[in-house]
Amino acid sequence: MPAFSKPIHFAQQVLKNCIGTGDCVVDATLGNGHDALFLANLVGEKGTVIGFDVQAAAVQSATLRMQEHDVTQFNFYQLGHEKMAEVIPEECLPLAAVMFNLGYLPNADKSLITKEYTTLMALDVAQVLLKAGGVISLMCYPGHEGGDTESEAVSEWAASLPREGFRVAKYALHNAPNNPPFLLLIEKLK
Repeated sequence: MPAFSKPIHFAQQVLKNCIGTGDCVVDATLGNGHDALFLANLVGEKGTVIGFDVQAAAVQSATLRMQEHDVTQFNFYQLGHEKMAEVIPEECLPLAAVMFNLGYLPNADKSLITKEYTTLMALDVAQVLLKAGGVISLMCYPGHEGGDTESEAVSEWAASLPREGFRVAKYALHNAPNNPPFLLLIEKLK
């Protein structure tokens, strides 16, 4: 086992420390449901995972993954993540965590990608809905077309958060080839 985790595994380690049984969390980019299932295992049967994706195939794939693992405590929406405040029930607020895995749906059309303007809107909403001690996890993929500008924009957004209200960390394997993915972690302090 290597000493350093891949960025997504490091995100999971951090999220394990801030998510408890019964919490409400968001998977802002459902993809194939791997992150949603990870979150569901943390919140347990009394918690809720709310997920978003604009692609019907992603919502279907994530739903199937949850059903295959007998997970029932989820609500998935074929909706942009920037609209999360419109559908998250009041009883789920504030959120313990919001997880983003930007880019495109694996094994699908790579021209359909998350976009910087909707991701920035979603981040503005997420940081308001997050509880003190909650975390936003952002996997950024600058190595694909469009991913570079989105990654730069979200990195700048995170860097601009006030230090008295947020702690922001960046984690990456620095010597990896081809403009490697990186992780941004944002902890809300108050």
